[in-house]
Amino acid sequence: MLHHTSPVAFIIALLSTIVVHSTATLEAAPTVKTDTQYNVLFVISDDLTYTALSCYGNKVCATPNIDKLAARGVRFTRAYCQGTYCGPSRASFMSGYYPHAIKSLGYASPRRQMGDRPTWAQHFKSNGYYTARVSKIFHMGVPGGIEKGNDGADDPRSWTERFNSKGPEWKAPGDGETLENNPDGKKPAVGGNTFVVVEADGDDLVHSDGKTAAKAVDLIHKHKDKPFWLGVGFVRPHVPFVAPKSYYPPFKPYSKMVLPQKIPGDWDDIPRAGINYKTSKNMKMDIRRQKKAVGGYYASVAYMDAQVGKVLNALDKAGLRDKTIVIFTSDHGYHLGEHDFWAKVSLRDESAGVPLIISVPGKKPAVCNSLVELLDLYPTLSKLCNLDIPKNIQGKDISKLLDNPKLEVRDAAFSVAPMRKGFLLRDHNYAYIQYRENASGGIELFDVKKDPHQYTNLAKNPEYQAVVQKYKAKLVDKLRKLRTNDLGLRY
Repeated sequence: MLHHTSPVAFIIALLSTIVVHSTATLEAAPTVKTDTQYNVLFVISDDLTYTALSCYGNKVCATPNIDKLAARGVRFTRAYCQGTYCGPSRASFMSGYYPHAIKSLGYASPRRQMGDRPTWAQHFKSNGYYTARVSKIFHMGVPGGIEKGNDGADDPRSWTERFNSKGPEWKAPGDGETLENNPDGKKPAVGGNTFVVVEADGDDLVHSDGKTAAKAVDLIHKHKDKPFWLGVGFVRPHVPFVAPKSYYPPFKPYSKMVLPQKIPGDWDDIPRAGINYKTSKNMKMDIRRQKKAVGGYYASVAYMDAQVGKVLNALDKAGLRDKTIVIFTSDHGYHLGEHDFWAKVSLRDESAGVPLIISVPGKKPAVCNSLVELLDLYPTLSKLCNLDIPKNIQGKDISKLLDNPKLEVRDAAFSVAPMRKGFLLRDHNYAYIQYRENASGGIELFDVKKDPHQYTNLAKNPEYQAVVQKYKAKLVDKLRKLRTNDLGLRY
C-alpha cells in the first residue's frame, strides 16, 4: 500500500476547504457515569460490498488497515442492512427503528417521524459525550452533496459539531472514462449517479475522503480527554470511482480483472422486480468496461482503506485504543457483476449483506456467524458504554456475541428494498424475497446451503410450497410487529 504525504502548509490549506457547522447543545449535559465509559469511533464506508475486503476473502483487493481492525475485533459474516440503499439504511441504524416503522423509505431525515426520540448519536450526546460527524453519516448525496459540501439529510440534534468534506468527485483532474451508457466511447466523464472511473491527479487530500480522515485525526487528538462518539463517513467506493492514480496499479491492466460467472438464463426463473435496476445490459457495458468498473471500484476501496488506517493510527497515537470501541461497516452492499447486476438495491446477499467489525478493548478477536442487523448497533453500543437502552428501539443488544461468537441472537435478518417494494427474510437455510406485501410482484426462494450464490429460484417448485408459505406468514408477522402503534411514532 502506498502512503501519501504532503507539506504541512499544503495540508492546512486543503483542510480549510472543509465546511464546518457547530450545533449548540441547548440542554445541560448530564455528568458522565463513573463506570467504564468507552469512546465510540464509528467508521462507515459507502456502497461497500464485504466481498471486496481481503479480511472477507478477496484475493485481489488488499485492505490491510481494515484487516488489522478485524484481527483485533469480532468480524461478522452474516450482517445485514435494513435498507438496500443509502437513505433508509442510514435512517434506520441511526434512529434505532426499521424503515417501515418510521416510514423512512426515501432520502429524508427521520427526525419528523421520530419526534423527540433520540438518535443513536443524540443518546450519547445527552449522556455527556461530545458527538461529531465528519462527512456522510445520515444520507448525503454523492457526488452532488460532496461537490457542494452540504449537510444532506442530516439531523442537527444528533451532534455537538458536524463537518462536511468537499471534493471534486468526477471533475477531478486526471484520466477519466464514463463506462455506463457510453458504448461508442464518445462521452467525457460525466457527473451524477453514474459509473465513471477517474485515475486522479494529486494526493489523498485532494478528495473528500482524504479530508475526512484528516479532520477525524484532528478531532481525536482535540477531544482525547473526554468521552466522544465520532462518526467518520467515507464516501468511497460510491460512484464515481475516483481515487489518486497511485492506487490503480494493482488492478491494471483492467483486462486481468475476473468477472463473476455468467449463467445463461440466470434471470429466467425470477420475477421482473428481482432484476436489478442496473445491469450490464441496460448500462450498455461490454466486458472491457465491466472489468474496468471492477478495477475502478477496487482502487476506490484501496484508497478508502488507506484513510481508515490514518484514523486508526491517530487513535493509537492519542493513547485511546484501550478506551475506544471501534466499529467498521457499510450502509449496504454492492453488486460487481454477480447475476450481471451492478450497484445496490437488490435483496441478494451481495447487496443486502454488509461488512461488520466491532473491536472492544479487552475482548478477544473472533469470527461470528450469527445473523445480525445494523439496527443492532444502537442498543449494543449503549450497553457496552454503560448507558441505558432507550425503550422501544427495535434492534437487539448483541454484546454477548462479543464474548461468545457461537451464540445466535436472531432466527432471521430482515431487509427492505423500498424502490422495488421488496422484503427479505434471510436465515441460515433460506433467503426469502417477496415483492409487494401481497406478493403480487413475485417471490424468490433460495436454498443458501445448496445454492449459496442464489442461482435457482425455488418459489414455484411444488416441493417447496410449504417453505414458501412458512416464510410468507413469517413476513406478515414481522411487518405487523415492527409497525405496532405502541412505538408512539407519528403515522
